[in-house]
Amino acid sequence: MSTPAPGSVLRGAVDLSSLRNRPQTPAPASADAPAGGATPLVFDVTDATFGDVLELSRTVPVVIDLWAEWCQPCKQLSPVLEKVVTELGGRLVLAKVDVDANPQLAQGFRAQSIPMVLALVAGQPVPLFTGAVPEEQVRDVFAQLLQLAAQHGVTGTVPVDGAAPAEEPGDEPLPPLHAEAFAAIEEGDYARAVAAYEKALVEDPRDADARAGLGQVRLLARVQDADLQAARAAAAASPTGIEAQFLVADLDVVGGHVDDAFGRLLELFAALPTDERAPVRERLLELFGLIGDDDARVIRARTRLASLLF
Repeated sequence: MSTPAPGSVLRGAVDLSSLRNRPQTPAPASADAPAGGATPLVFDVTDATFGDVLELSRTVPVVIDLWAEWCQPCKQLSPVLEKVVTELGGRLVLAKVDVDANPQLAQGFRAQSIPMVLALVAGQPVPLFTGAVPEEQVRDVFAQLLQLAAQHGVTGTVPVDGAAPAEEPGDEPLPPLHAEAFAAIEEGDYARAVAAYEKALVEDPRDADARAGLGQVRLLARVQDADLQAARAAAAASPTGIEAQFLVADLDVVGGHVDDAFGRLLELFAALPTDERAPVRERLLELFGLIGDDDARVIRARTRLASLLF
């Protein structure tokens, strides 16, 4: 299966093509939703109403909580998600998907296990985490999500309890090289976006937004024309083929299967002679930086890498 069309935040996590053009009807509000037709902070979404959620994500980041009535970890996680979203005062909204009642969404999101949490930013999927996680980790992930959304111009808010939206600062123009990179990404010209971000880092090596954008765009460029089935077949045929294993790991990362990607690269690192390991270590470090050094999956993988080095 090929990756989706260019321009995604992180592509390949969800196939939204069959849901994007559904008839748009208002998403039902949760029991605690504010009255008066305002967008609630927490609401249920169905196969039929998902088109509205995609459009909403162009204004404010939408966190998607995939759950089921029989899922005990879901019942532990959902109140935490609702609490943190509420405390953020309209900078995020939470859309809840009952996977049993909405099989098309469950299939589209590739929900192999629940609870599964991802986000939509400007209509594009961003994998977040799977399983019940502590409240502090939820806060950290949502903070990173807001930063990512800001990089893509999604900085709106929704009114809280019927109140007027918080006053937003005036829009500041993007630095020229960032604007050039964004335009190139929208056109699917990842080489030009890479060049723009690299130039921005030459001008200011401390430009964290440029560094984050560069890592994402390099990843998107590597998987732009990849076919997942063909890539997996090539990797299976060449267990120590560095480029073949790299491509599947990249595809796993954009698909949200971060542990699988790290595991694949760590196994490759262990299988290679010492003098051939450097490229694998470099790729792992690049992906660690992309996912985030504080992420539990990165910490586990970094620990295993250290054990293989000594």
